[in-house]
Amino acid sequence: MDILYLMILCSVSLAAVFLVVFIIYARKGQFEDDESPAVRILFDSGEIKDKKKTQDEEKEKEEIKNKFEDKSE
Repeated sequence: MDILYLMILCSVSLAAVFLVVFIIYARKGQFEDDESPAVRILFDSGEIKDKKKTQDEEKEKEEIKNKFEDKSE
């Protein structure tokens, strides 16, 4: 029976610690923005777009260069 009291005391103490930690982080604003992380993954980042643009520009330059070389021959 003594172990039951000890287990109840431990579980209530642990629950109280988790509640205090939750309240502290809720006041700091940890849980304010819960929508944008889920939506952010759907959009491309600017870095990827920039790399694609530079690769596309290089391909276009090579195509123009090849066309010019073909016409000159």
